[in-house]
Amino acid sequence: MVPGNFRALRAHLDALGLDHVDGFLADIGVSSWQLDAPERGFSFSGAGPVDMRMNPEAGETALELIERLTVPELAQIIRRDGEEDYAGPIARAIKAWAAGDAPKHTGTLAAAVAAALPRKEVTRRRIHPATLTFQALRIAVNDELGALDDLLDAVPGVLAPGGRALLITFHSLEDRRVKQAFAALCGKGAGPTVRRGLPLPEAPPVAFEALSRKVVVADEAEIARNPRARSARLRGVRHLPGARA
Repeated sequence: MVPGNFRALRAHLDALGLDHVDGFLADIGVSSWQLDAPERGFSFSGAGPVDMRMNPEAGETALELIERLTVPELAQIIRRDGEEDYAGPIARAIKAWAAGDAPKHTGTLAAAVAAALPRKEVTRRRIHPATLTFQALRIAVNDELGALDDLLDAVPGVLAPGGRALLITFHSLEDRRVKQAFAALCGKGAGPTVRRGLPLPEAPPVAFEALSRKVVVADEAEIARNPRARSARLRGVRHLPGARA
């Protein structure tokens, strides 16, 4: 076992004296044990500290992040990382909550977020009104998308010929990044811009192939055993033997 962030995969392999691996599986989701533990601050099901750090011994907490950011900065995070349509009103409500006298725990934070939404919107949603905002704060606190980008950048340099990279994601922000990165590795990304009248440049050799034509999802039997598998998305690529990444 090697404790560390997967964004430093290359450094971890170097420390183990490994140039390449024949394959790796990265589960980008948050541990259910973390989500279910109120003291970790990821969930609003119980009153816990507004923390949300994957590593509770490093980095700033979600509360510290909230207190540091301006309303526009906080709204940008909620809109970008939570895909929340009401990011502006929610950001203003959160800053008012942080400056107010309410106890600073996840329960009162979730209530402040819910109160910022129109009543019709709260009724319409199938999820708790604070779900997207809590997702955004967690992603920002842990720089989850930046870590995923670093891992994807490392794929060509760590896979041996014939090696496979498999990634499981759990929401659209992650899956979109993986889909685009793997498409580029397989030569299906956007090509270079060519001026009219000039010949098309020679396409670079393709060093990877997709392991499935479509994203792999859980079947009904797996979802029945584990309902949280419903949102899982699995994609994979293989480093073609004899090809240079």
